Parts: sequence; C-alpha cells; structure tokens
Amino acid sequence: MAFQCVIVTPEAQSLDQQVKQVIVPAHDGLLGILTGRAPILVKLGLGALTVDTVDNKRLVFFVDGGVAQVKDDVLTIATTEATPVTQLDSAQAAKELAEATAARVGENIPAELRERSIRRAKKKLELAK
Repeated sequence: MAFQCVIVTPEAQSLDQQVKQVIVPAHDGLLGILTGRAPILVKLGLGALTVDTVDNKRLVFFVDGGVAQVKDDVLTIATTEATPVTQLDSAQAAKELAEATAARVGENIPAELRERSIRRAKKKLELAK
C-alpha cells in the first residue's frame, strides 16, 4: 500500500509522489510514517528525511526545520530546506563547519545562532559522505 508524499520549500516543490514509507526527523526524534497513519502534525528538526518510493528507490533529503502533516493518507512536509543528499558537497559542508566553529560569539553572532550553524554543517558533512 502507498500514500502520497509532498515536500515543499519556499523555492520549489521537491517531491510529489506515491511512497511506501517516510522517516522524518522530528524535533524530538525520528518518526516513521506508513500508509494508514493517524492524522498528526509534527515540528521538524534538523537531519535526514528518508523516502522509500513505490518503485523501491530510496530518496534522502537534508531538511532543516518546518512541519510535517499527515491527513487522509497524504504526508505534506513544509520546510525551509530540502536538499537531496546527492547534491550536498562535503568540501562545502567542511568549509561551513570551519567558519561556524571559528565564529566568535558577540553582539553580531548570538551563541544560539553559532551552535545551530555548527549543527547544520556537521549534519550536512555527515550526510554528504
């Protein structure tokens, strides 16, 4: 059995197809979604969103925040970023990590922003490999 999965960002619709399973990085852990899932609305965290399609392909996206809603066998994911991991560049992620780590906390860079930038870069680097 399958259900519809739609992934949208402010720039584009990244995916709209029938899938068998999706694992979303919720803000408090991973959440697996299958056909027949009860309605739910969940805040997304930072990490890998894994989609198993009906033609047995596995698609993995880097996502950063947003929401996921399941209703009537349709999973809608609205996120600020949904980049296929095949498009992540490990050199670029390493550069982002170095810059974030070197950033000094102060008036222009709050500690929370620095830590978030480090987490994002580490996750991108992990997924790019």
